[in-house]
Amino acid sequence: MAVTLKDVALRAGVSRSAVSRTFTEGASVSDKTRAKVTKAANELGYRPNALASSLTTGRTKLIGLVSDNFHNPIFLEVFDLFTQGLQERGLRPLLVNLSQQKDREQALNLLRQYSVDGVIVASSTLPPSFAKSFREAGMPVVNSFGRHTTSPDVHVVGIDNVECGRMAAHALIKRGYRKIAFMGGPEKATSTQDRLSGFLEVVRGTPGVSQTHSFADAYSFKAGREEMACLISDGPAEAYFCGDDVLSIGALSAIQSAGLTTPTDIGLIGLNDMEMAGWDNIALTTIHQPIQQIIASSIELVTAMLDDPERYPEARLFPCHIVERGTLRGT
Repeated sequence: MAVTLKDVALRAGVSRSAVSRTFTEGASVSDKTRAKVTKAANELGYRPNALASSLTTGRTKLIGLVSDNFHNPIFLEVFDLFTQGLQERGLRPLLVNLSQQKDREQALNLLRQYSVDGVIVASSTLPPSFAKSFREAGMPVVNSFGRHTTSPDVHVVGIDNVECGRMAAHALIKRGYRKIAFMGGPEKATSTQDRLSGFLEVVRGTPGVSQTHSFADAYSFKAGREEMACLISDGPAEAYFCGDDVLSIGALSAIQSAGLTTPTDIGLIGLNDMEMAGWDNIALTTIHQPIQQIIASSIELVTAMLDDPERYPEARLFPCHIVERGTLRGT
């Protein structure tokens, strides 16, 4: 049978409330009592019940981790870093999958049922109003990879997607491409809209350069492959800025299936710098997104909000840079 709080109290010769206070963060207990309880607990192999502790402290230490793109391999890295980082701080992630639906009320109700202490919305596709709805429900919330603004309604940590669009366009033009294109993710995604906006800004300001743009159904390998196959059949551009790496890798597959090569026939540049992009058989030129720093900063913010829920929302922006590999021709 499992060792109980009562067993520890009897071994230590103290009250059950003294044992409870010993294992309750911030509770008052004398050094002498703490030592007796700790010794007894170690001898008996007692481990505090986290759920029972939450009834005493009013905190579950659960952090809702909400995302809507489980088809993109980059999120394996994202979830790995988030879960590790939260657990290292004594917090427990509760993963919420919104891939098949985006009903904020359903997500809110689910997180209320588990009495989460805070929420991290890890998405570059959900609108800013989604994260805001958690704040309005009284939940501390951080939007990781969210849409940048100088006056956010909630804490936002991520990159400037408009600037990434500019960066990609400049990279293509610098290499002598004159017929270039943007192949984005879902058209309604905020990240797609912003990356296209920056891309168009540069192209329209550069004489002699033409552009087209199109959108894949999702940030996925399949969607990228299908969209590029259609573009090739209609007559492709010289080079493409794809909405992210997994779209780029799908596009690369379609290019190879059509008997073409990169960068000889078609150039590609992606965004994220996921591990797979660096594999020798892919060697994707891409824009590096500092995922580790974004996640670490998001965890720092949500942890701080547990003690200060009214902390004023801030936007934390991290710079990106191009990683040169083999899918664009040289300058």
